[in-house]
Amino acid sequence: MCASLAVSACPISTDLTKAPPPGPDTLTYGFTLPAEAVSSRVARATTRVVLQTHGLEEMADAAVQVVGELTACAFRFAADASVYVSLRWWEGELQVVLYDGHRRHVHPRLAAACDERRGDALRVLGCVVEGCGGEWGFGEAREPGGGTRMWAVLPWAGARKFEGVRAGRG
Repeated sequence: MCASLAVSACPISTDLTKAPPPGPDTLTYGFTLPAEAVSSRVARATTRVVLQTHGLEEMADAAVQVVGELTACAFRFAADASVYVSLRWWEGELQVVLYDGHRRHVHPRLAAACDERRGDALRVLGCVVEGCGGEWGFGEAREPGGGTRMWAVLPWAGARKFEGVRAGRG
């Protein structure tokens, strides 16, 4: 096969000037972190950079707090060596999802006690999300491998106001 045919069969764009700048509608990221204490810091820093890159820096304080709380909780409950973080913009809201390997207990009392412990660990998260007019929760992961899925949805308008309220200006 001649080299020119190989190139045309698999075109690779090298002209980066054609790419539009990142905006909210292109925000969709997923990354895996070790189930270690430092991961909360990495997740917060990554979230701040992602939001700034996509023009959503006004909601960064609320989102960074949410991601930090979810990551810290996942680290405490993770049954395996990693946690997975997903950040996605959808219809004016930031969706944050974390997965850890802690499977739901079969015994109902153990499951209820574990849910209560996780809920207690997410108390600050609940205050932030509800203060922004969002929603949050956790439950059994439907993905292969199981575990727990924790999530929070932050509306842009509510998350924007978070900094002003937090600083006593709201």
